[in-house]
Amino acid sequence: MEKIVIAGNRPLMGDIEVSGMKNSAVAILFATILTKGKCVIENLPCISDVSDALLILESVGAKIKMINKTTFEIDTTNINQGSAPYNLIRKMRASYYILGAELARFGKARCAYPGGCDFGVRPIDQHVKGFEALGAEVKTVEGGYIECDTEKNGGLFANAVFMDIVSVGATINVMLAATMAKGMTIIENAAREPHVVDLANFLNAAGADISGAGTNVIKIRGVSQMHGVTYAIVPDMIEAGTYMCAAAATHGNLLVKNVIPKHLESVSAKLTEMGAVVEEFDDSVRVSRDAMKRLSRASVQTMPYPGFPTDMNPQIGTLMCIADGTCTLTEGVWENRFRYTDELKSMGADVKVDGRMAVFQGVECLNGATVKAVDLRAGAAMIIAGLCANGTTYIEDIGHIKRGYENIVEKLQKVGADIKLCQFADENSIDKAN
Repeated sequence: MEKIVIAGNRPLMGDIEVSGMKNSAVAILFATILTKGKCVIENLPCISDVSDALLILESVGAKIKMINKTTFEIDTTNINQGSAPYNLIRKMRASYYILGAELARFGKARCAYPGGCDFGVRPIDQHVKGFEALGAEVKTVEGGYIECDTEKNGGLFANAVFMDIVSVGATINVMLAATMAKGMTIIENAAREPHVVDLANFLNAAGADISGAGTNVIKIRGVSQMHGVTYAIVPDMIEAGTYMCAAAATHGNLLVKNVIPKHLESVSAKLTEMGAVVEEFDDSVRVSRDAMKRLSRASVQTMPYPGFPTDMNPQIGTLMCIADGTCTLTEGVWENRFRYTDELKSMGADVKVDGRMAVFQGVECLNGATVKAVDLRAGAAMIIAGLCANGTTYIEDIGHIKRGYENIVEKLQKVGADIKLCQFADENSIDKAN
C-alpha cells in the first residue's frame, strides 16, 4: 500500500509552480471530439484524471501522440461514437462530457453513468434538461448507461435553457451540445467558473461562436463544423489555493507561481482576514504568516464562482482547526463535503458538523496520525494538516490526490516539506516504519 508520510511543523519557504487546471483539462480533452482534425493541447497537468481522459479518447478511436509530458496531439477524426468502455467512464465524474460532445457531432451519444468523488447525490438532471431542450431524447438503459438520440427531432436545434441551479457540469455539457445545434442557444443562470471560460475560449479557437462565458448568460450560435487547434490550459486555481493555505498553515513564506491572481480573489481575501499576508503580482501570489501569531477566526460560505470555491472547503477547514477562536464553514454547493472532518478529529481537531455547516473550535496544534484521503480535496487537506502538525502523519487512499495534483510530493519537498511517498506491505508495517 502506498502512503504519503509527512513529518510536520516545518515552514514552507521558496517558490512553487502551479500546473494546468484539472477541471479545464478534462472538459477540453472531451471537447476535442467535436473537431475533425488534430488538436494540440498544452499545459495539461500530469494527473490521473487527464491520463484517464486520454485513455477514454484512445479507446473510442482517437489517435493520441505525446509531444512532451504536458502537451498531447489528439486526432478525433475517426472516433467510434458510443464505444467508451464502462470501466474507464466510471473512474471520473467529468467523463459525462462525452455525452455533450458526441451529441453535437453525431446527433446521438452513449456512455456509462460517471464516477468520481462521492459527495452524496449528484444528479445529472440539469444536463438532461438541456439536452432535451435542444431536441434530444435521453434515457437510462440496462447496464447503467445513458443514451441520447436526436433521430425523432431530426437533429439538434437551438433553444433557451434555464439552469435551475448553477451547475458547472451542466453548463459545460449543454454548451458542448449546442456548439453545433442549428440556431442560437441561450444558457441562463450559467456557471461562471474560470474553466467554463477556458472551454469557451478553446471552442471559439476551434471554430465555435460562443459569447458571454464568465457571465450568467452564455450565447452559442451553432456552427456546421469545427477544426483542430493548438490551445494551452489555464493555471489551476484550486492547486494554487491549496499551496496558499499550506503556506498560511505552516508559518511559511511561499511564492505561488503561474497563477491568475483574479481567480484567487476569494481565497486571498479569506487568508488575509485570517491573518496571513497575501501579495499579488502579475502571474504569482506570495503568502506568508508571522511565526508568532495564530490565525484569526473567520466565517466562510462556499458558493459558485466568484464566491469561495467548494473545492477549497477542506483546505480552509484545516486552517480553521488551528485558528484562535471559533470558525464556521457553510457548504453551499455539495452535501456530504465534511467527511474529511472525521480525519481531522483523529489529529486533535475540535469540529462539529450539522448538515451543511461545520463549527471549528481552534486548537493550538494538530498532532500526527494515520488518516485517509476520503476524496480529492480532502486529501489535499490531510497534506496541509500533516505539514503543520506535530509528529508524523500517514495518509492512506492517496489515489484520490493523484487525480488532481501533479507531483505534489516533489513540489512540496522543494519548498522545505519533510514529505515522501512510501510503500507499506501491510498495516503493521507502519509501526515498523516508526
